[in-house]
Amino acid sequence: MTPAPRIPAMDVLRGCAVMGIVWMNITAFALPQTAYFNPAAVGPLSAGDIGFWAVSLIVVDGKMRGLFALLFGASMLLLIDREEMAGRDGRRAQMVRAGWLFVIGAAHFLLLWWGDILRVYALVSLVALLFVGLEPLALIKRAFLCFLLQFLLVVAFIASLYLWSHAAALPDADAATRLGFADFMGSLSDPASPAIQSEIATYRSGYGTILAHKIAGIPGEWLWGLLFTAFETLGFMLLGMAMLKGGFLTGQWDGEQYRRTARHCFLIGLPPMAGLALWVWWSGFAPLPAYGVALAWSLPFRIPLTVGWAALILWLLARHREHSFVARLAATGRMTLSNYLGTSLVMTAIFYGWGLGLFAHVSPAMLPLFVLAAWAVMLLWSPWWAARFGQGPMERVWRGLARIGQG
Repeated sequence: MTPAPRIPAMDVLRGCAVMGIVWMNITAFALPQTAYFNPAAVGPLSAGDIGFWAVSLIVVDGKMRGLFALLFGASMLLLIDREEMAGRDGRRAQMVRAGWLFVIGAAHFLLLWWGDILRVYALVSLVALLFVGLEPLALIKRAFLCFLLQFLLVVAFIASLYLWSHAAALPDADAATRLGFADFMGSLSDPASPAIQSEIATYRSGYGTILAHKIAGIPGEWLWGLLFTAFETLGFMLLGMAMLKGGFLTGQWDGEQYRRTARHCFLIGLPPMAGLALWVWWSGFAPLPAYGVALAWSLPFRIPLTVGWAALILWLLARHREHSFVARLAATGRMTLSNYLGTSLVMTAIFYGWGLGLFAHVSPAMLPLFVLAAWAVMLLWSPWWAARFGQGPMERVWRGLARIGQG
């Protein structure tokens, strides 16, 4: 398979995206899964813990993942065009590429970390192939239809929890309903709950126990993960295709256009996100508000904020194109897959029982220190490796497997 042509602006965006994803993933590496949605699941919160959660929710959560999906959709078009210009079947090349990405993602899930997103991207990209020939406006319309479907799906789920809450509160509710609801709510917010304590014990244990736990979660965890992310991911992929065709992602817009776009998007998205964070805090981090905001109510505002981040980065790139830091970001972006998987390897070695065993021992307020260390490593090793080998080790593996798959 011939690699897609390098576009410096997209490499910088990828670099920022993979670094931003570390900020959100660090919670899932270091703490029980429910802490990703509700920091109260780890115990009493300090001001620093709440501050880290608020910044994560308002500025980062879902936005870097969305930026990743934008770029993935755009890279699909670049790959297809490159393959077809060489006289090969571009769509088949993308299907083979997605198949091997799914294999890599499945290995990532089983061998390293439960929060893998590569499997979702691989599966969703096969659906996105159906839309690659559309004009930008048609792609945007379908993208927002996907966002609407995702929103309705997660709202229906949150509504079912409120209905369950109402049923459990009725005077004549049976014991099974009350206890079931209490146990579920406890698993979302009570550090002493059996579910959270069991998860902590699992991830502080040895490699074999963790692997067996993840195998037991298949296919349930995979199905739920796909259900809660697939339409949103597809929407961002289609939006990325439209933004590539319109020249946005390639840095072809005027710097002032990027600045205005960023300003408008942040004005649309930041105030309501701040309001949602205040609501969760005001509720005392009650499970239903916290869970609802993370899954459903923040979704409409993740869309403009994702575009806003892309516009802000490209505006800064237009102003500081020759800065040495830009070259480091671009090198980091050229090795996105290696940096993404390498982060999982290092962080699980730090937090899981088969490594240093720090799982659930580090407070949320301290997690940015690990993020900053990861960013420093990415920015240091990526330019060094790229200068000597051209592409990342996992990028080389992926492309080699895809080449074999094409025969």
